[in-house]
Amino acid sequence: MTLRTSRRKFLITVGASAASSILLKGCLGNPPSATNNASSSTPSAGPVAAGDAPETTTVKLGYVPIVESAPLIIAKEKGFFAKYGMTGAEVSKQASWASARDNVTIGSGNGGIDGGQWQMPMPHLITEGIITNGQKTPMYVLAQLNTQGNGIAISGIHAGKGLGLDISGAADYIKGFQSTNGRKFKAAHTFPNVNQDFWIRYWFAAGGIDPDNDIDLLAVPSPETVQGMRTGTMDAFSTGDPWPYRIVNDKIGFLAALTAEIWPYHPEEYLAIRADWVDKNPKATKAILKAVMEAQQWCDDPNNRAELIQIVSGRNYFNIPASILEPPYAGKYEMGDEKPAVNDFKKGPLYWKDDRGSVSYPYKSHDLWFLTETLRWGFHKNSITDIDTAKKIIDKVNREDLWLEAAKEAGFSDIPTSTSRGVETFFDGTQFDPENPEAYLNSLAIKRI
Repeated sequence: MTLRTSRRKFLITVGASAASSILLKGCLGNPPSATNNASSSTPSAGPVAAGDAPETTTVKLGYVPIVESAPLIIAKEKGFFAKYGMTGAEVSKQASWASARDNVTIGSGNGGIDGGQWQMPMPHLITEGIITNGQKTPMYVLAQLNTQGNGIAISGIHAGKGLGLDISGAADYIKGFQSTNGRKFKAAHTFPNVNQDFWIRYWFAAGGIDPDNDIDLLAVPSPETVQGMRTGTMDAFSTGDPWPYRIVNDKIGFLAALTAEIWPYHPEEYLAIRADWVDKNPKATKAILKAVMEAQQWCDDPNNRAELIQIVSGRNYFNIPASILEPPYAGKYEMGDEKPAVNDFKKGPLYWKDDRGSVSYPYKSHDLWFLTETLRWGFHKNSITDIDTAKKIIDKVNREDLWLEAAKEAGFSDIPTSTSRGVETFFDGTQFDPENPEAYLNSLAIKRI
C-alpha cells in the first residue's frame, strides 16, 4: 500500500482531512527584555553565537486551539523563535488530533508538520506505529508545555445528582441511567487512549464506575460534544480550556471537577518533534526549546496574562471572545451545580513552574505513568506488553538530555536534577511510585490488566 493510499484510509477512518490544517504565520513582535520574565530569576540569553546558529531557520509546529498550545503561539508572536535564530518558524492550526497525527506522519516536506503539541502518549504511539496503521514515525519528546487547564464538564440535566470530584455517591445513578433513559450514560473525550481519555477514566473508576462497561465512553470532536450536551444526548466531556468553562458560561452544564483537583500539577500536553528532523538539526532543536522555555516563563508572569489572552483568543488562533479565557487564566472557575467557585491562580494553566518544581522539564516518570495507565486499560496490548517494554519505549522517545542542554546554554534557572518527580498522589489517595509502577497497578480496583 502506498503512503498516499494509506493516508487516505486514515482520513476516511477518522473523518478529518489533514489538508484542512491552516498554516498561520504569526505577527512577529519585538523580543521582550529579561526584566519581563518575572518567573525566572536568570536573565534571558543574548544573541545567538555563531557556533550555535541553527542548521535551519524553519520548522512547522502543529497546535490545537486550547490553552496547552500557548507557549508555541507566544514563542512566535513575541519573537522568541526569532531571538534564537528560528526566524522561519511557523505554527500550524490542526483541525483535530487525528489531523496532527496524519500531518506529522507525512512530514513538512509533503505538506504536513515537523512536530508540535501532543496529548500523551501520542509521540510514543506514533513512534511505534501503533496509531499510524503500522507506519513507524520515530519522535522525540522534548518538553512539557503546561500543567492543569483541563476539566470534566457535565450536562445540565444531571444537576443535583452528586456529580462532583468524588462521584462514588452517584455511582448507582450513573450505572442505572440506561434503565430509566433507554441509553447508557454517555461521556466523551477528544482522542482515544491519551490524556483526556485517561483523566475521565481515572475519575470514573475512582468513583466505582467501569468506563468500559458501565457507561458509553467515546472520542467525539469538541463542537459535536457541546451540541450533544445542548440537546441532552451527551452527558460528560473531558477536554482542555476554554471548552469546560465555555460550557458553564453558555449555561449548557457544569464542571464536576478540574484536573487540577484530580491530580494536582499533573503532566498535561507536550512538545514533540520527528526524530529525523531533530537528528538532522540538533542546534535548531535546542533553539526551539530555548524559545519555548522563554515563552513559558513569559506566559506564567501574571503581568503578561492580559496580553496572552488577547493574542491567543484572536481570530488567527483560538477565535473566541477574550472574556472566555480570562477566568481560567486567572484560576477562577464557576463550577456550577451549587458547587463553590474556584479562585486560585495555581489551579489554572501553568507553563514554567508550579509547587512541585519544573513544569517544562519532560520527566521520564510522567511518561511512565501514561504508559502504565495504557497497560491498566489494556490499550495496545500487543505492542505495549509490560512495564519493561514501556520503559524501553520511553528511553527511545524522551530526550530530556536536549532539554537540559538547552536550558543550561540559555542560562535558565529551576533546572531539575532528576528524571523522576517522585511519588504522585491522586485525589482519592492512590499513589503512583515510578520506582514501583506494578504496585500502582495492583492497587487499582478497576482495570483490564
